[in-house]
Amino acid sequence: MFLASERNILPGMHPIDTTNLSHLDTLPTLAPVVLEYPRPDVALIVLNRPDRMNALGFELVVALKQTLEKINVDNSVRVVVLTGAGRGFCTGADEELAGKVPHELPRLDDALRAQKILDEVTWQLRRMHQPVIAAVNGATHCGGMYLALAADIRVVADNAYFRAADIRNGLTGSELGLSYLLPRAIGSSRAFELMLTGRDVDASEAERIGLASCRVADKDLLDYCFSMAGQIAGLSRIGTEFTKRTLWSSLDAANVDGRMGAEGLGQLYVRSLTSNCEEAVGARAENRLPVLADCR
Repeated sequence: MFLASERNILPGMHPIDTTNLSHLDTLPTLAPVVLEYPRPDVALIVLNRPDRMNALGFELVVALKQTLEKINVDNSVRVVVLTGAGRGFCTGADEELAGKVPHELPRLDDALRAQKILDEVTWQLRRMHQPVIAAVNGATHCGGMYLALAADIRVVADNAYFRAADIRNGLTGSELGLSYLLPRAIGSSRAFELMLTGRDVDASEAERIGLASCRVADKDLLDYCFSMAGQIAGLSRIGTEFTKRTLWSSLDAANVDGRMGAEGLGQLYVRSLTSNCEEAVGARAENRLPVLADCR
Protein backbone atom coordinates (compact mmCIF):
# COMPACT_ATOMS: atom_id res chain seq x y z
CA MET A 1 0.00 0.00 0.00
CA PHE A 2 0.94 3.70 -0.08
CA LEU A 3 2.43 3.49 -3.58
CA ALA A 4 3.63 6.75 -5.07
CA SER A 5 1.54 8.40 -7.75
CA GLU A 6 3.16 10.92 -10.09
CA ARG A 7 -0.13 12.84 -10.21
CA ASN A 8 -0.09 13.42 -6.46
CA ILE A 9 3.60 14.30 -6.05
CA LEU A 10 4.16 18.01 -5.52
CA PRO A 11 6.04 20.00 -8.18
CA GLY A 12 9.78 19.81 -7.65
CA MET A 13 9.56 16.62 -5.58
CA HIS A 14 10.26 13.02 -6.58
CA PRO A 15 8.31 9.95 -5.46
CA ILE A 16 9.83 8.40 -2.34
CA ASP A 17 9.96 4.75 -1.36
CA THR A 18 7.37 4.15 1.33
CA THR A 19 7.15 0.38 0.97
CA ASN A 20 8.65 0.08 4.46
CA LEU A 21 5.46 1.69 5.81
CA SER A 22 3.14 -1.05 4.60
CA HIS A 23 2.92 -2.32 8.18
CA LEU A 24 0.78 0.61 9.37
CA ASP A 25 -2.30 -1.60 9.42
CA THR A 26 -0.58 -4.12 11.70
CA LEU A 27 1.33 -2.01 14.20
CA PRO A 28 1.88 -3.43 17.73
CA THR A 29 -1.46 -3.32 19.51
CA LEU A 30 0.10 -2.45 22.87
CA ALA A 31 1.51 0.88 21.67
CA PRO A 32 -1.26 3.53 21.61
CA VAL A 33 0.96 5.92 19.67
CA VAL A 34 3.76 4.92 17.30
CA LEU A 35 6.59 7.26 16.28
CA GLU A 36 8.56 6.58 13.11
CA TYR A 37 11.07 8.46 10.96
CA PRO A 38 10.24 7.70 7.30
CA ARG A 39 12.97 10.09 6.18
CA PRO A 40 15.74 11.89 8.12
CA ASP A 41 13.91 15.21 8.53
CA VAL A 42 10.33 13.97 8.94
CA ALA A 43 8.60 12.39 11.93
CA LEU A 44 5.48 10.27 11.46
CA ILE A 45 3.08 9.97 14.42
CA VAL A 46 0.51 7.19 14.14
CA LEU A 47 -2.49 6.99 16.46
CA ASN A 48 -2.58 3.24 16.97
CA ARG A 49 -5.92 1.98 18.20
CA PRO A 50 -7.35 0.77 14.87
CA ASP A 51 -9.82 -1.57 16.56
CA ARG A 52 -11.34 1.50 18.26
CA MET A 53 -10.92 3.81 15.22
CA ASN A 54 -8.13 5.52 17.22
CA ALA A 55 -10.58 6.91 19.76
CA LEU A 56 -9.06 9.03 22.51
CA GLY A 57 -8.65 6.84 25.55
CA PHE A 58 -6.60 8.27 28.42
CA GLU A 59 -3.54 6.15 27.59
CA LEU A 60 -3.53 7.29 23.96
CA VAL A 61 -3.87 10.96 24.91
CA VAL A 62 -1.00 10.75 27.43
CA ALA A 63 1.19 8.89 24.92
CA LEU A 64 0.44 11.49 22.23
CA LYS A 65 1.32 14.33 24.59
CA GLN A 66 4.64 12.67 25.47
CA THR A 67 5.41 12.00 21.81
CA LEU A 68 4.79 15.61 20.83
CA GLU A 69 7.02 16.79 23.68
CA LYS A 70 9.80 14.49 22.48
CA ILE A 71 9.59 15.66 18.88
CA ASN A 72 9.40 19.33 19.81
CA VAL A 73 12.94 19.23 21.24
CA ASP A 74 14.35 17.10 18.41
CA ASN A 75 16.12 19.50 16.07
CA SER A 76 16.62 16.77 13.47
CA VAL A 77 12.87 16.78 12.80
CA ARG A 78 11.80 19.57 10.47
CA VAL A 79 8.20 18.51 9.72
CA VAL A 80 5.68 16.25 11.49
CA VAL A 81 3.01 14.10 9.83
CA LEU A 82 0.11 12.91 12.01
CA THR A 83 -2.18 10.06 10.91
CA GLY A 84 -4.22 7.15 12.22
CA ALA A 85 -3.79 3.39 11.84
CA GLY A 86 -6.49 1.43 10.07
CA ARG A 87 -9.72 2.91 8.72
CA GLY A 88 -10.00 6.00 10.92
CA PHE A 89 -7.99 9.10 11.76
CA CYS A 90 -9.58 9.56 15.20
CA THR A 91 -13.20 9.28 16.34
CA GLY A 92 -13.09 11.33 19.53
CA ALA A 93 -13.53 10.09 23.09
CA ASP A 94 -13.40 6.36 23.70
CA GLU A 95 -16.41 5.71 25.90
CA GLU A 96 -15.71 2.00 26.34
CA LEU A 97 -11.95 2.06 26.83
CA ALA A 98 -11.37 5.51 28.26
CA GLY A 99 -8.73 4.20 30.65
CA LYS A 100 -8.07 5.34 34.20
CA VAL A 101 -6.02 8.19 35.54
CA PRO A 102 -3.66 7.55 38.49
CA HIS A 103 -4.77 7.45 42.12
CA GLU A 104 -8.31 6.23 41.36
CA LEU A 105 -9.72 9.76 41.19
CA PRO A 106 -13.48 10.35 41.40
CA ARG A 107 -15.33 10.43 38.07
CA LEU A 108 -15.49 14.24 37.77
CA ASP A 109 -11.83 14.68 38.69
CA ASP A 110 -10.96 11.92 36.22
CA ALA A 111 -12.84 13.72 33.45
CA LEU A 112 -11.33 17.11 34.30
CA ARG A 113 -7.80 15.74 34.23
CA ALA A 114 -8.38 13.96 30.94
CA GLN A 115 -9.90 17.15 29.51
CA LYS A 116 -6.90 19.20 30.64
CA ILE A 117 -4.42 16.84 29.01
CA LEU A 118 -6.38 16.77 25.76
CA ASP A 119 -6.58 20.58 25.82
CA GLU A 120 -2.80 20.66 26.16
CA VAL A 121 -2.34 18.26 23.23
CA THR A 122 -4.56 20.37 20.98
CA TRP A 123 -2.59 23.54 21.64
CA GLN A 124 0.72 21.68 21.73
CA LEU A 125 0.28 20.96 18.03
CA ARG A 126 0.00 24.70 17.43
CA ARG A 127 2.99 25.57 19.61
CA MET A 128 5.42 23.08 18.08
CA HIS A 129 8.17 24.78 16.12
CA GLN A 130 7.83 22.21 13.34
CA PRO A 131 4.96 22.47 10.85
CA VAL A 132 2.43 19.66 11.39
CA ILE A 133 0.58 17.98 8.52
CA ALA A 134 -2.53 15.98 9.41
CA ALA A 135 -2.88 13.04 7.01
CA VAL A 136 -6.60 12.45 7.54
CA ASN A 137 -7.16 8.87 6.46
CA GLY A 138 -10.77 8.10 7.45
CA ALA A 139 -13.43 8.83 10.04
CA THR A 140 -12.66 12.02 11.98
CA HIS A 141 -15.15 12.80 14.75
CA CYS A 142 -15.22 15.21 17.69
CA GLY A 143 -11.75 15.19 19.31
CA GLY A 144 -10.23 13.83 16.11
CA MET A 145 -11.61 16.82 14.24
CA TYR A 146 -10.10 19.13 16.84
CA LEU A 147 -6.68 17.47 16.47
CA ALA A 148 -6.85 17.86 12.70
CA LEU A 149 -7.79 21.54 13.00
CA ALA A 150 -4.89 22.17 15.39
CA ALA A 151 -2.48 20.90 12.73
CA ASP A 152 -1.09 23.47 10.33
CA ILE A 153 -2.07 21.65 7.13
CA ARG A 154 -4.76 19.04 6.50
CA VAL A 155 -4.63 16.59 3.60
CA VAL A 156 -7.59 14.22 3.29
CA ALA A 157 -7.92 10.82 1.68
CA ASP A 158 -10.91 10.17 -0.57
CA ASN A 159 -12.60 8.07 2.13
CA ALA A 160 -12.10 10.61 4.92
CA TYR A 161 -14.93 12.56 6.49
CA PHE A 162 -15.41 14.97 9.39
CA ARG A 163 -18.20 15.06 11.97
CA ALA A 164 -18.57 17.57 14.83
CA ALA A 165 -20.70 14.98 16.58
CA ASP A 166 -20.88 16.27 20.16
CA ILE A 167 -24.12 18.13 19.47
CA ARG A 168 -25.66 14.80 18.43
CA ASN A 169 -24.48 13.22 21.67
CA GLY A 170 -26.59 15.52 23.82
CA LEU A 171 -23.65 17.83 24.52
CA THR A 172 -22.57 21.22 23.22
CA GLY A 173 -21.08 21.39 19.75
CA SER A 174 -17.96 23.17 21.01
CA GLU A 175 -15.00 21.63 22.78
CA LEU A 176 -11.21 21.75 22.68
CA GLY A 177 -11.16 25.02 20.78
CA LEU A 178 -13.48 23.95 17.95
CA SER A 179 -15.54 27.16 18.18
CA TYR A 180 -12.28 29.08 17.73
CA LEU A 181 -10.51 26.96 15.12
CA LEU A 182 -13.35 25.95 12.80
CA PRO A 183 -14.64 29.47 11.90
CA ARG A 184 -11.08 30.50 11.11
CA ALA A 185 -10.73 27.56 8.75
CA ILE A 186 -14.08 27.68 6.91
CA GLY A 187 -15.88 30.89 7.93
CA SER A 188 -18.49 31.53 10.58
CA SER A 189 -21.66 30.54 8.69
CA ARG A 190 -20.37 27.11 7.72
CA ALA A 191 -18.94 26.61 11.21
CA PHE A 192 -22.31 27.40 12.79
CA GLU A 193 -24.01 24.94 10.46
CA LEU A 194 -21.62 22.06 11.06
CA MET A 195 -21.47 22.54 14.83
CA LEU A 196 -25.25 22.91 15.21
CA THR A 197 -26.20 19.97 12.98
CA GLY A 198 -23.32 17.56 13.50
CA ARG A 199 -23.65 16.43 9.89
CA ASP A 200 -20.89 14.66 7.99
CA VAL A 201 -18.49 16.52 5.70
CA ASP A 202 -16.93 14.22 3.11
CA ALA A 203 -13.49 14.66 1.58
CA SER A 204 -14.75 16.46 -1.51
CA GLU A 205 -16.66 19.03 0.51
CA ALA A 206 -13.79 19.41 2.99
CA GLU A 207 -11.49 20.37 0.14
CA ARG A 208 -14.06 22.70 -1.41
CA ILE A 209 -14.79 24.69 1.77
CA GLY A 210 -11.19 24.92 2.96
CA LEU A 211 -11.38 22.40 5.78
CA ALA A 212 -8.58 20.57 3.95
CA SER A 213 -5.85 21.83 1.65
CA CYS A 214 -6.37 19.02 -0.83
CA ARG A 215 -7.83 15.56 -1.38
CA VAL A 216 -5.86 12.56 -2.68
CA ALA A 217 -6.49 8.88 -3.33
CA ASP A 218 -6.47 6.76 -0.18
CA LYS A 219 -3.38 4.80 -1.21
CA ASP A 220 -1.44 7.98 -2.03
CA LEU A 221 -2.09 9.87 1.20
CA LEU A 222 1.22 9.34 2.99
CA ASP A 223 3.27 9.69 -0.19
CA TYR A 224 1.68 13.06 -0.83
CA CYS A 225 2.19 14.23 2.76
CA PHE A 226 5.81 13.08 2.80
CA SER A 227 6.44 14.91 -0.47
CA MET A 228 4.93 18.07 0.98
CA ALA A 229 6.97 17.60 4.16
CA GLY A 230 10.13 17.20 2.10
CA GLN A 231 9.40 20.41 0.20
CA ILE A 232 8.95 22.32 3.48
CA ALA A 233 12.02 20.71 5.05
CA GLY A 234 14.12 21.83 2.09
CA LEU A 235 13.46 25.47 2.93
CA SER A 236 15.01 27.65 5.62
CA ARG A 237 14.39 26.22 9.09
CA ILE A 238 14.15 29.64 10.71
CA GLY A 239 11.95 30.86 7.86
CA THR A 240 9.42 28.04 8.15
CA GLU A 241 9.31 28.23 11.94
CA PHE A 242 8.73 31.99 11.91
CA THR A 243 6.09 31.63 9.21
CA LYS A 244 4.17 29.10 11.28
CA ARG A 245 4.40 31.28 14.37
CA THR A 246 3.32 34.38 12.44
CA LEU A 247 0.35 32.66 10.84
CA TRP A 248 -1.02 31.37 14.14
CA SER A 249 -0.46 34.67 15.93
CA SER A 250 -2.18 36.48 13.05
CA LEU A 251 -5.21 34.23 13.44
CA ASP A 252 -5.23 35.24 17.10
CA ALA A 253 -4.77 38.96 16.41
CA ALA A 254 -7.50 41.51 17.08
CA ASN A 255 -6.42 43.80 14.23
CA VAL A 256 -4.08 43.93 11.27
CA ASP A 257 -1.92 46.79 12.55
CA GLY A 258 -0.24 44.71 15.22
CA ARG A 259 0.37 41.86 12.79
CA MET A 260 2.04 44.11 10.24
CA GLY A 261 4.56 45.18 12.86
CA ALA A 262 5.20 41.62 14.00
CA GLU A 263 5.63 40.39 10.43
CA GLY A 264 8.07 43.18 9.67
CA LEU A 265 10.16 42.37 12.74
CA GLY A 266 10.17 38.71 11.79
CA GLN A 267 11.47 39.46 8.31
CA LEU A 268 14.18 41.74 9.70
CA TYR A 269 15.17 39.07 12.22
CA VAL A 270 15.60 36.37 9.59
CA ARG A 271 17.27 38.80 7.16
CA SER A 272 19.78 39.91 9.78
CA LEU A 273 20.69 36.48 11.17
CA THR A 274 21.00 34.52 7.92
CA SER A 275 22.31 34.89 4.38
CA ASN A 276 19.44 32.83 3.02
CA CYS A 277 17.95 35.65 0.97
CA GLU A 278 21.20 36.28 -0.92
CA GLU A 279 21.70 32.53 -1.35
CA ALA A 280 18.16 31.95 -2.65
CA VAL A 281 18.36 34.84 -5.13
CA GLY A 282 21.81 33.75 -6.29
CA ALA A 283 20.74 30.13 -6.68
CA ARG A 284 17.82 31.14 -8.90
CA ALA A 285 20.12 33.22 -11.07
CA GLU A 286 22.53 30.28 -11.35
CA ASN A 287 19.75 27.72 -11.93
CA ARG A 288 20.70 25.59 -8.92
CA LEU A 289 19.17 24.58 -5.62
CA PRO A 290 19.93 26.97 -2.73
CA VAL A 291 21.96 25.87 0.29
CA LEU A 292 20.09 27.41 3.21
CA ALA A 293 21.45 27.74 6.75
CA ASP A 294 20.12 28.74 10.16
CA CYS A 295 22.75 31.46 10.65
CA ARG A 296 25.33 33.44 8.70
